Amino acid sequence: MNKMDYKQLVADAISDAIDNQVSTSDIYTKIENPKLSKNGDLAFPAFVLSKTMHKAPQEIAQEIVTKIDGVSFDKVVAAGPYVNFFLNKQGVSEQVISDILVEKNHYGDNQDGQDRVVTIDMSSPNIAKPMSMGHLRSTVIGNSIAKILTKNGYKPIKDNHLGDWGTQFGKLITAYLKWGNEEDVKKDPIHYLVQYYIRFHKEDQEDPELDVEAREWFKKLEDGDPEAVRLWEWFRDASLKAFKQTYQKLNVDFDTYNGESFYNDKLQNVVDTLKEQGLLEKSQGASIVDLSDEDLNPALILKTDGASLYVTRDIATAIYRDKTYHPVMNLYVVGSEQTYYFKQLKAVLKKMGLESADGLHHVPFGLITVDGKKLSTRHGNIVLLNEVLNESVKMAKEQIAEKNPGLNNKDQVAEDVGVGAVIFGDLKNARVDSIDFNLKDQLKFEGETGPYVQYAHARAESILKKAENPNFEKSNHSLTDDDSWEVIKLLQEFPKVVKHANQNFEPSDIAKYSLKLAKAFNKYYDHTKILVDDDELNARLSLVKSVSIVLEESLNLLGVKAPNEM
Repeated sequence: MNKMDYKQLVADAISDAIDNQVSTSDIYTKIENPKLSKNGDLAFPAFVLSKTMHKAPQEIAQEIVTKIDGVSFDKVVAAGPYVNFFLNKQGVSEQVISDILVEKNHYGDNQDGQDRVVTIDMSSPNIAKPMSMGHLRSTVIGNSIAKILTKNGYKPIKDNHLGDWGTQFGKLITAYLKWGNEEDVKKDPIHYLVQYYIRFHKEDQEDPELDVEAREWFKKLEDGDPEAVRLWEWFRDASLKAFKQTYQKLNVDFDTYNGESFYNDKLQNVVDTLKEQGLLEKSQGASIVDLSDEDLNPALILKTDGASLYVTRDIATAIYRDKTYHPVMNLYVVGSEQTYYFKQLKAVLKKMGLESADGLHHVPFGLITVDGKKLSTRHGNIVLLNEVLNESVKMAKEQIAEKNPGLNNKDQVAEDVGVGAVIFGDLKNARVDSIDFNLKDQLKFEGETGPYVQYAHARAESILKKAENPNFEKSNHSLTDDDSWEVIKLLQEFPKVVKHANQNFEPSDIAKYSLKLAKAFNKYYDHTKILVDDDELNARLSLVKSVSIVLEESLNLLGVKAPNEM
């Protein structure tokens, strides 16, 4: 459904006023939102027309005002070099609220994606290592991007490209056979396997023979040795079971779990194809693809001993996804430190003529520290994601017991609030920023937190419950007071925010928007007696319902639940 674009309305009005001396699209890009609402709802800086019209900006602003038909606007005024537009509150509020009440959670949907497929490489933990807070970002950013893509008409495929192959399995098998215990691993696989892994890295500094053994065991695994394969499969299945419990808590699911091992039988095809295309060259005994024409270092495809590397597997993965899903985009939600690597990967795939190579996008994100500490499995400095989620739910339960002990369904609400606080605490930050995570701060009911937004939604639902679910279809939805106007303007912005978040793969656009809307609604609630039985009661309740719908949908796009009571 096409929404009224008020910026377009302003751009058309200005273009007509200046006899189309500048294109409407150029005018459109210059229109601003004034910082103060007393300066109007939209503003146009007339100095951008000075060169074309050979006049002072103040003069141009005055001229535009005299020529604009005021029917679409409450008023249009010149303020120095600016033309300030005050929208027709009655008309805008009627339209925005009507749209939301009709479309409900589909408000803001668009068909920009035309049902085209986008693959998202995300989460990708290593088998036999715990999911730490370090895995949070790729998982929740990728999940939110998938939801935002769906809202914009795309079909995302979430691919959890598990780290289930490589020399670490030689190390793990060696460590298990030396120090392991089958009963322990069955009882708590991830905990014990990671202890063996940490011990291996401590002891191999004193005993270089351990590395030799580890390489031998990985070679056996590659060659299909039954004992090596048995242990590897056991470690993989046990890890995956533990991972899925964490994903369930986060409300994240995947379309495929094709790990690195899935591509083992597809690597030779990569090497053969590169040879056939004349792209594979020898360099100091290794096989490379020269990328000097792209100002990049060569991509190392095979080591001197013929062993494959990450890039070999990633090429095989990209070819498989291309043939299987025919994606318009391939997104890799991976830390910023891999930016250069993905430039190399994209360059190789383009040289190979892969159809989806142009649509390969690295979606980088900053580092996460927890209470100022950097995370490393190898050095035993792990903050387990599961433990953080459990602790967050526990703290949410304590807050509910204190603030609302009679709450129905309090265990479920504590789950929604506790898990939501962790997800929102990540996604409110610009993706590329590094963040320091402090759980206590994220669980506050005031400030820039998930619980603050959830509480605003629950407050809206509580008002509607008290009003005993009014009939919105019969009500007039136009409101003209200042506090409701600030809320309506934000509601009207939601479809644009959805598009912008999609264009930039930026969930924080949605999180920041939801905070603004929650804040504006709380201000409205504080200043307005909503449940007074007068002519505007139904209009006010329609606004409250609209806020509830849009807050719930904003949280949903972040992968956060919106409880109706808190």
